[in-house]
Amino acid sequence: MQIKQHPLPHFNERKKPVSALVLHCSAFHEAEAYQSYDDAGVSTHYFIDEDGCLTQMVAEEKRAWHAGVASWREIIEDFNSASVGIELCNMSLGETPYTQAQINTLIPLCQEIIKKYHILPQNVVAHSDIAPMRKMDPGMTFPWQELAQNGIGLWYDVKNADKNKENDVGTLLKQIGYKADDEEETIAAAYAFRRRFLPEEVQIVGNVRELIEHPYPQGKESLLQGEKFLQTLKAVAYSFEQA
Repeated sequence: MQIKQHPLPHFNERKKPVSALVLHCSAFHEAEAYQSYDDAGVSTHYFIDEDGCLTQMVAEEKRAWHAGVASWREIIEDFNSASVGIELCNMSLGETPYTQAQINTLIPLCQEIIKKYHILPQNVVAHSDIAPMRKMDPGMTFPWQELAQNGIGLWYDVKNADKNKENDVGTLLKQIGYKADDEEETIAAAYAFRRRFLPEEVQIVGNVRELIEHPYPQGKESLLQGEKFLQTLKAVAYSFEQA
């Protein structure tokens, strides 16, 4: 795999072993993304442009500054120390599909990272999974099912919903890994869940700035309802608990 080097100075030493892989997107091509990250004092380990070109910006053994304040399953603090970050270019922030060239680059890269660090499938996550109140990426068109078919992360079989006897939405979201300790967190997590596992039920947001500023619809209790939502939530939670 050919990897271009474009180092960023924004990193430090890890304080934890790697146990998660975080997938992001930016509405910039590589050169503009590099400048934006540098200006903001943040970083990512890898960047994949629309043509599939792969750029490394921080060495994997270093702690890149990509996740921010985040929580997922057993990782409740310093997510940057515990994760590798991959950023993909998508000018709509995942409201429109990624290119096949990007996915062709992403799959072997993810497979290599997962094997190297023995990352559990439950810990291959979206930025929106680990920080649903702040982030919406990599977006509703990200091909999670295709990745799962290639051994990257998890998908679900809706038939397994009946095997999960839990019916409380907050508890089910926590079974998967989301932080859902109050109503607002639960609504944000439910929206992130829908964008990952039920994108056909999510309305496309055409304005990228609106999506950045409002990563989830605040106060939308309806996000916690719906027969298909609950059935899918139970099936996904079962898959994450059993993996």
